[in-house]
Amino acid sequence: MAGERKAYPLRVDPALWAAIERAAAADLRSVNAEVECLLREAMKQRGAKLGKPQPVRRGRPPKSEND
Repeated sequence: MAGERKAYPLRVDPALWAAIERAAAADLRSVNAEVECLLREAMKQRGAKLGKPQPVRRGRPPKSEND
């Protein structure tokens, strides 16, 4: 399914978590988005070919004509 995201529980050292929270706040991102961005950057440095991330649809769905 397009745009579907994989959920994954992650255990992180509290000091690392705090640093990620600070970085996320500085970049105006959620911690989840910051972690994904950091992972993408690390994979890019390793030479992995990744497509552009699928944007997450936010907000209410469009009204149907039957309403």
